[in-house]
Amino acid sequence: MFTIGDFARHGRVSVRMLRHYDATGLLRPAHVDPATGYRYYTAGQLARLNRVIALKDLGFTLQQVRDIVDGRISTEELRGMLRLRRAELEGAMAIAAARLVQVEARLRAIESEGHMPTDDVVVKSVPAVRVAELTATAASFEPEEIGPVIGPLYDELFRRLAAEGVTPTGPGIAYYEDTPEGGGRISVHAAVQVSAPLRDDAFRVLDLPPLDRAATIVHRGSMESVVPTAQTLAHWIDGNGYRSTGYPREINLECPENRDDWVTELQAPVTPV
Repeated sequence: MFTIGDFARHGRVSVRMLRHYDATGLLRPAHVDPATGYRYYTAGQLARLNRVIALKDLGFTLQQVRDIVDGRISTEELRGMLRLRRAELEGAMAIAAARLVQVEARLRAIESEGHMPTDDVVVKSVPAVRVAELTATAASFEPEEIGPVIGPLYDELFRRLAAEGVTPTGPGIAYYEDTPEGGGRISVHAAVQVSAPLRDDAFRVLDLPPLDRAATIVHRGSMESVVPTAQTLAHWIDGNGYRSTGYPREINLECPENRDDWVTELQAPVTPV
């Protein structure tokens, strides 16, 4: 048998943790000296310790861990719990990865302050275009709020177009408006160019109005990293005698599977000051 200190070293845990597991019934010592109260463990108990640590690291509560290691949960129930936890962890990792991209984008914007190249900005008129679209609401115009809304919108829009036998005739066009109730909430429109006429039972069909004058710039990369490009456009508008009259449209010129290879044109409606 091992003393609690030796067992802790072999199990790569703290003595304090073993005492806590004893108190909660997760891992009782194999023997407790009645005279001294010293705890003793066997090498065979390392297997239970490993299971307890692994399940705890997966985010299960102590009660859930106890039920699992004591065999009070069936194999199928355990399989379902592990699948659910895997999905939760994958979701958290995706959110963290997107947030890291956004932090890096803000950092690039800060590092490029004062020397942002604006040669790539072009002012042009944008003609009206017929689109099919779906709309939802985002809490704000921040990338972390827009992304989780517009992605599923486009997935559903293309699913409905395919079900109706409609083939898009041009690129996707995302555009944004303030909601009537205000409070910073944004109406998110996921649209794609189509030809007329179309029924709009499964989606809305409309003619997106022309932009008489738009300051445009091409962004290369995922939309989570758009901040430096958008701010380059803002600097150009402010420094060249224009003011913005609405949110920029996002024209999806190229959308390969690797989001870092996306090519998107930002079209900001402007008017001379």
